[in-house]
Amino acid sequence: MPSSPSRSSRYSEDRHRQRYRSRSRSPSRQSRYQDEPPRHRRRSPLSRSPSPHASRDRRDRYKDSGRPHQQHENRRPGQQQQQQQQQQQQEKRRSEGGRQQRQQYSWGGRSPSPEKEDEDQPEPEGPNYGLSGKLAAETNTVNGVELKYNEPSEAAKPKQHWRFYVFKGSEQIDLLHVHRQSAFLIGRDRAVVDIPVDHPSCSKQHAVLQYRRVNDDKGQPIVKPFIIDLESTNGTHINGDKIPASRYVELKMKDVVTFGQSTREYVLLHSE
Repeated sequence: MPSSPSRSSRYSEDRHRQRYRSRSRSPSRQSRYQDEPPRHRRRSPLSRSPSPHASRDRRDRYKDSGRPHQQHENRRPGQQQQQQQQQQQQEKRRSEGGRQQRQQYSWGGRSPSPEKEDEDQPEPEGPNYGLSGKLAAETNTVNGVELKYNEPSEAAKPKQHWRFYVFKGSEQIDLLHVHRQSAFLIGRDRAVVDIPVDHPSCSKQHAVLQYRRVNDDKGQPIVKPFIIDLESTNGTHINGDKIPASRYVELKMKDVVTFGQSTREYVLLHSE
């Protein structure tokens, strides 16, 4: 006598049949998504190819909005040539500018271009053997002060005893012996002058009393006194007349000399 199946086995068979029926009744996944394309095959809007009527639609859109449509086909030939020329000029300028920058800049600093070097570089000067005056200035310096005056070659000491009698008004205030050397510098700078003049209208190196060896009317050499103004501010006067600057003026017996606006009078005399 065959044995009857157990209750558990019967329950498992029934359950298996129900699962199979439910699978056969439900639509398959392929039929469910048959109308829609697969998701992995969709393209992004950027990757889609433009429609053949896109340019025509864009042109119509510009016409409706009133904005000019920037198409090369609608440009005039003259405008195209001008734009091409402008582009060529811009490219040429850029290329030249880059070339100049490459020439001007080098490793370690900026070096001028060879053309500018030729233009800016002066011609070499030859040796100059002329007198610069520096040596004469060094030899004509006293106590660190450069003198404005140099004695001439005809300078000489006088044999006569010349004197300056200094008067202020009608009173004699000083007596100066001016025969012991060939020249006497007059001025306010006491560091270098031989005859100091303290009036503020006088210059530091105002004038020079110079003895010179010259020929007299008979052609005989004789030493005579001369005075020269060293381009002073207020000048030098002889007997009330202003003398020219930088020129020798001969002094004679009893001449009255004044310097600047000073009231002191220097009367030239000598002992016979």
